[in-house]
Amino acid sequence: QREGAFCLVASSKPSAMTAPAAGACVFPAQQCIVIGGGLAGFSAAHTIVEHGGKCLLLDKSPFCGGNSTKATSGINGSETKTQAKKGIKDTNDLFIADTLKGGAKKPEVAKVLCNESGPGVDWLVDKFELDLSLVARLGGHSMPRTHRGAERFPGMTITYALMQAFEKLAEVSDRAKIINKARVHTLLTNGGGVVGCVYEKAGQTVKELGPVILCSGGFGADFGSDSLLAKYRPDLLHLPTTNGEHCTGDAIKMGEALGAKSVDLEWVQVHPTGLVKPDDPDAKVKFLAAEALRGVGGLVFNADGKRFANELGRRDYVTGEMWKSKPPFRLCLNKKASDEIIWHCKHYTGRGVMKFYETGADLAKDMGVPLQTLVDTTQQHYEAAKKTEKDPDGGPFPAYPSGKSWDEPSGKTGSGKKFYHNVIDGKQFATEPFYVAIITPVIHYCMGGLETTVDGECVKADGKPLPGLYVAGEAAGGVHGNNRLGGNSLLDCVVFGRVAGRACAKYMMGADAKFRSYPIDPKDRTTSTIKF
Repeated sequence: QREGAFCLVASSKPSAMTAPAAGACVFPAQQCIVIGGGLAGFSAAHTIVEHGGKCLLLDKSPFCGGNSTKATSGINGSETKTQAKKGIKDTNDLFIADTLKGGAKKPEVAKVLCNESGPGVDWLVDKFELDLSLVARLGGHSMPRTHRGAERFPGMTITYALMQAFEKLAEVSDRAKIINKARVHTLLTNGGGVVGCVYEKAGQTVKELGPVILCSGGFGADFGSDSLLAKYRPDLLHLPTTNGEHCTGDAIKMGEALGAKSVDLEWVQVHPTGLVKPDDPDAKVKFLAAEALRGVGGLVFNADGKRFANELGRRDYVTGEMWKSKPPFRLCLNKKASDEIIWHCKHYTGRGVMKFYETGADLAKDMGVPLQTLVDTTQQHYEAAKKTEKDPDGGPFPAYPSGKSWDEPSGKTGSGKKFYHNVIDGKQFATEPFYVAIITPVIHYCMGGLETTVDGECVKADGKPLPGLYVAGEAAGGVHGNNRLGGNSLLDCVVFGRVAGRACAKYMMGADAKFRSYPIDPKDRTTSTIKF
């Protein structure tokens, strides 16, 4: 059997997650099958089409988008055109160092994520005409590199742009096709490789042939007694989640069933800023407060009106400090901070998960703490910011990600604050307007998944690629290690969606593209990375 050969299916077992395909083999494969309609799925699908291939995208939900549309902070990119215009002297090497310090354990994979970040962000801007003109610094990053537009959530904006472009293509060409409410339950195999899948829709079982790219997300809503959460992190089952009910680890389960290796499944990220709705505080699914709310200068107060952590520290660090402190916790944005991200603040307020206070005095009254406590807390933060401005390398406390810090509340935790934005002094607090949200830790992201190579390939237990099976996005494992930096999830989807798409296209068409089905669009040669 030749590489890239696919078989005419004679029989399968719909109840199993993997089934042999029997019959005559044909070459080349006529299409790629992408499972999952989030940002990773559409990035992969567009890449297949860009390289002259045909792509079928399957999603079990009534609508595409998935968790990608909920991403609120932005997408990271180093050495981007936007950074260059703003004079931000970021480099791929700096980004790689931050990602490894942030938790990633595989330098070779981290290098792909970071080195491909600039081309990935530029691809979104150039090909899909997206506004990603605002750049912020999130926790764990040594430079501003998290891109978003002026309005709306970036995850929604980016994912919908790719989705709508693919839908338009599907209307005029057979190169692209989307099927919703299609629950893939079985991967078809032949000769040790994946040659297709079986899905169920409206009670009917349908078989499709072609190499498969798994992009169906993580398992952050897999709460059953036999779930991946119950197996690997039973201690988290009591927590709320930001994940949609579709996040049940389907790709991981199907991949493992045919021998694909999984990795890091115990590493589940608990995000510190799930938004509590005061009239429904125990809701299992919660909105997420964008990390950018802290990036623009939001401060986190405990029940006593005190700061207790570096707001721009790693997510696992901030969550850990919350466990040690006294709830309820409030994320507070002064006027300058909220003005910088006003669309988000108004959206959250409309959803009932954020509240606007005319004055800091009103906030203190609602919190039930002395106004002077909040004035003193704000003044202490202001003074630390001014000392840092005057002597950025000084301070008595260890700083995160490196150096020294002047900030005592965070410094005492060993992760002192180094970067400040939109600070106000204490005497402004009483009359300053604020947007405020009550926050709580929530299950947010699964770092683990099916182990991926630098080309987005799934691997067997011996580390060798599993022919015909690729993975991208949250379904993939090994990209982020034990903690993911904010802004790296959308990036992971775009980068490894494109990487897996290129590798799959090459697998289908041959390294010399001898079996390319369609000509390459000249526009794609200028906006995309066409490698063969």
